[in-house]
Amino acid sequence: MRIENKRVLLSGASGGIGQAIATELDKHSARLLLVGRNEEKLQQLQQSLNGDHRLVVADLNSVDGRTAAVSACKKEGLDVYISAVGVMDFQFYEQQDSACIEQMMVTNLVSPMLLGQQLLPLLLKQPQAAIINIGSIFGSIGHPGFTAYCASKFGLRGFTEALQRELADTNVKVAYLAPRATRTDLNSSAVTALNKALGNTTDTPQQVAEELVGILTGKCKQRYMGWPENLFVRVNSLFPGVVHKALVKKLPIIRHHARQ
Repeated sequence: MRIENKRVLLSGASGGIGQAIATELDKHSARLLLVGRNEEKLQQLQQSLNGDHRLVVADLNSVDGRTAAVSACKKEGLDVYISAVGVMDFQFYEQQDSACIEQMMVTNLVSPMLLGQQLLPLLLKQPQAAIINIGSIFGSIGHPGFTAYCASKFGLRGFTEALQRELADTNVKVAYLAPRATRTDLNSSAVTALNKALGNTTDTPQQVAEELVGILTGKCKQRYMGWPENLFVRVNSLFPGVVHKALVKKLPIIRHHARQ
């Protein structure tokens, strides 16, 4: 797909990865509809871009927020829907607040599904269209301290895979991008310290944005970022016991940082 002049709805545009994606798509002359809850950040992002883009200040976890986004797309048109929303909480399951668990499931999985369903009729009308969901390596590897987050991203990956097959005979490409650890405000100080203690490589939002553009312009429909993380995804699918043992050995380190 050529990005130039494509009308793109980008949810989570005020977040670190969302802002990087907006900047990269702006370089390729896409026409953006930037959706987020933080009006100030959205306005700052809009002013930093070269193109004439539109803002929708909305909470996509609400019916009114999703309705506002769909109404804007009906007015502006839509070729591509990118879901870059996400919240994360690093905490052991038994200590986690139930409201926090619910928020992660709704924000990371339920709302993208509901919005995507409402946008699909618009996408099906286009000669070429796409849905791209931003997931996580933790959508394929269950990791201690991130149980609820993993559940939400496992769900998003499964939803994307099923929808790919459901729409295989249509004009709508469905793709899934799974970043590894990325330097954004989504990470608490404890998560940053944990990544350092475990020796995890952390990517920049710009790297994620570049991978997304590659998916949008190419034939790839599924991409797991980073080495050895993408290898662990494959090993975990074939020999889950190997990854299980490796993570259990690190459990004392993970538990220590989760308590901070």
